[in-house]
Amino acid sequence: MLLYLNAAFTGLLILSNILAVKLFSLGTWAILPAAVIVYVFTYPITDVIGEVYGREAARKTVLAGFVTQILAGIFIYAAIHLPAAPFFEAQAEFETILNGSFRITIASLLSYLVSQNLDVTVFHKLKEKHGSEKLWLRNNLSTIFSQLVDTTVFIVVAFYGTMPIMALFGLIVTQYLFKFLVAVLDTPIVYFLVKLCKKEKQTANVQMS
Repeated sequence: MLLYLNAAFTGLLILSNILAVKLFSLGTWAILPAAVIVYVFTYPITDVIGEVYGREAARKTVLAGFVTQILAGIFIYAAIHLPAAPFFEAQAEFETILNGSFRITIASLLSYLVSQNLDVTVFHKLKEKHGSEKLWLRNNLSTIFSQLVDTTVFIVVAFYGTMPIMALFGLIVTQYLFKFLVAVLDTPIVYFLVKLCKKEKQTANVQMS
């Protein structure tokens, strides 16, 4: 299961980077990047990994995600700048979809490193305090807090100076409210995955003994 969780984590990260160029609206009060519907699910994955396989495994997952994003950025940059075939008429669209600005890329990587490592740290501080109990508490508190940091760091680094302060604040609030809601709703998924992983781990231990 750990292999599948790591694959899902890195896959969702890369997918969120690709989807980031699409903006969608929730009524008239919120405009959000499509990446948010994918990226929010990376946090419960690291929580599940940390709960079952330990802090170090969760840290390695975060690091693997960072390295994967760097490699993806390099290969996407190379693909964009390869000479287009004479009959390939979608080069401009290809660049528009895949070629994010340098500032946004830096903002994304910085917010990822800070928030994901913070999530792991807070989760395990609470686990040290409560042991195997109150998974719902450490899952929600670690995710809710780290998502706030992620949203704030990304928007400030990516857009500070390009729009009024109140507009920046509005972006932070609307994106965070969406992430907050998803963090609360994904708790049953975390419990299900933890149960599944622990069952597989116990089975593997029995077979080895």
